[in-house]
Amino acid sequence: MIKGKYASEVIGFLKENQGLSSKDIFDKINLPISYATLKRLLSQLAAEKLIEVNGVGKATTYSFSKSYQLFYPVDLEIYFGKEVDQRKIKDSFDFELMPETLSKVNLFTEAELEKLEKLQGQFLENIGKLSAFEYNKEMERLVIDLSWKSSQIEGNTYSLLETELLLKEKLTAKGKTKDDAVMLLNHKDAIDFILEHTDYLSPLSLSRIEDIHSILIKELGIERNIRIGKVGISGTNYMPIDNEFQIKDALYEMCKLINKKESIFEKSFLALVLLSYIQPFVDGNKRTARIVSNAILIANKYCPTSFRTVDSLEYKKAMLVFYEQNNVQPMKQIFIDQYEFAVKTYF
Repeated sequence: MIKGKYASEVIGFLKENQGLSSKDIFDKINLPISYATLKRLLSQLAAEKLIEVNGVGKATTYSFSKSYQLFYPVDLEIYFGKEVDQRKIKDSFDFELMPETLSKVNLFTEAELEKLEKLQGQFLENIGKLSAFEYNKEMERLVIDLSWKSSQIEGNTYSLLETELLLKEKLTAKGKTKDDAVMLLNHKDAIDFILEHTDYLSPLSLSRIEDIHSILIKELGIERNIRIGKVGISGTNYMPIDNEFQIKDALYEMCKLINKKESIFEKSFLALVLLSYIQPFVDGNKRTARIVSNAILIANKYCPTSFRTVDSLEYKKAMLVFYEQNNVQPMKQIFIDQYEFAVKTYF
């Protein structure tokens, strides 16, 4: 992500002055930098999809990117330095986000995709050297880590070691609630189901998403199926849709968007953020999002992710930025980092 000096000034200038050449920008913006430095900055901003480039050669012009909201740099420390009521946010669901914005952009830059595809190549090379027994042992390790971290993000108090004992030997930890154990066991059941039925979510559909959610929330006293009322999210004033029919429409729109995307990484990432954003269920939304996201990877023989090293608070902050600003940058970095961790750690 661009961290260069004057990036925000250039973006702000182009928001008010569309379709200018680099020379016109240099003459009018009045920044203490050379023309060559400005051109390098414009190239960087274009690569990060923060501005749009039209034409070629001397006819090249630069404009403010319509998808800027998705990709502009967010400093989480500064952003959350303001209390929830002080932040200027989008406090309701954006019905144009999927059909008008996300459907028309590539979410990953060329450099990001190159990195991810290289990691995927490494994954395929690595598993090609493993016996079936060795592969299953590594996958078991990843499943334990994913069950633990996904549950921890939701407030589960089991340690990783306690989780391993529970999932492998059915030994519950002393001083922990029954619900904590059930949540972890449900995660394992959901992931095992995906591993056994690898194409269950290909293509993605509303009914199949509901099935995964049902596995994740069984015996936890959580209502199944699409909610019919309001739901609040702690730490934010963003309010998801509260109409059952609009929720279903949003899910259908999400499935349509994901199914038509060609990049497996985009499909997986969109499931991760959009299911959380729509909040279709009374509870268990982010858990479902993480499993569905992984199911898409597994179905296409890509490396699944455990999220093991992500900080739970940073994960929640990254999701809040998407809720409040429709900005993918913090969550996208988590996705890339965790994909790299999974390839290098498990396989």
